[in-house]
Amino acid sequence: MRLDKFLKNSRLIKRRTVAKEACEQGRVKINDKLAKPSSEVNINDNISITYGERESVIKVLELLEHVTKETSKTMYEVIK
Repeated sequence: MRLDKFLKNSRLIKRRTVAKEACEQGRVKINDKLAKPSSEVNINDNISITYGERESVIKVLELLEHVTKETSKTMYEVIK
């Protein structure tokens, strides 16, 4: 699954265009490597997202195409 689509489906970022912009600005990393919006996300990858001064690190648990509000929380686990 594409990174920008994963961020939107998991509801970590509200819109796919915002996720794309965050990746292009270098604020998103997959396994400590800068990621493009089209980067592939796999199960057990660690994604770090920088929001201003704050950084969140999550671990990918599931890749779901069609997601509801309740099931979006099962797609990842917050590490930091």
